[in-house]
Amino acid sequence: MGCVARVHVFADEAGNFDFSSKAGATKYFILTTVTMDDFRPGDALLALRRQLAWEGHHQGTDDFHATEELQSVRDRVFAELANWDFRVDSTILEKRKARPHLAADDIRFYKMAWYLHFKHVAPLITRAGDELLVMGASLGTKKKKEGFHSAIHDVVGQVSRGVDFRTVSWAGASDPCLWVADYCCWAIQRKWERGDNRSYALIQPKLRSEFDVFRIGTKTYY
Repeated sequence: MGCVARVHVFADEAGNFDFSSKAGATKYFILTTVTMDDFRPGDALLALRRQLAWEGHHQGTDDFHATEELQSVRDRVFAELANWDFRVDSTILEKRKARPHLAADDIRFYKMAWYLHFKHVAPLITRAGDELLVMGASLGTKKKKEGFHSAIHDVVGQVSRGVDFRTVSWAGASDPCLWVADYCCWAIQRKWERGDNRSYALIQPKLRSEFDVFRIGTKTYY
């Protein structure tokens, strides 16, 4: 009998739930997961945060959040992440191609994104008998947070048969492994939204899948 493995998956999303062409609406919704055997990449970022605080560069925030950081801090974070082994998978949804009934319900759309993502990823990272911890960064109001977490839990249960799993949704600042997912997701979003590959190139060696859900479809709804 083989040893039971515990697999850790940390998730982050980029993009908003504004399905329109008005200013501020993102073109894509992107779901990214980072899979690790242990927590050392997160531990390394926590150590880096302390070092940056000592240097006077990172004193006023609770975490590493790529969108809000100076480029000099981002450079240090990406340089640290390059030292560690973990798996990155990303699913990209061009929002204007989502059917109206999905666009009208944030939780339904979110659950679809998770299902399309994790039905592909789960068989690649787990085997029957494994233990699986899936941690997502919490989103929205209390009611929405509960709905989003329930969506993750339902999807993991559907696609991870024979695996003993737990799902949690925690604030992004609460776990440094979620910072890893945040940075990877941000880099992928920059590529898709802005055509900026600088940070994407730094995480690309760890990227195992990048799935454009609506790549074949041509019909748009706004």
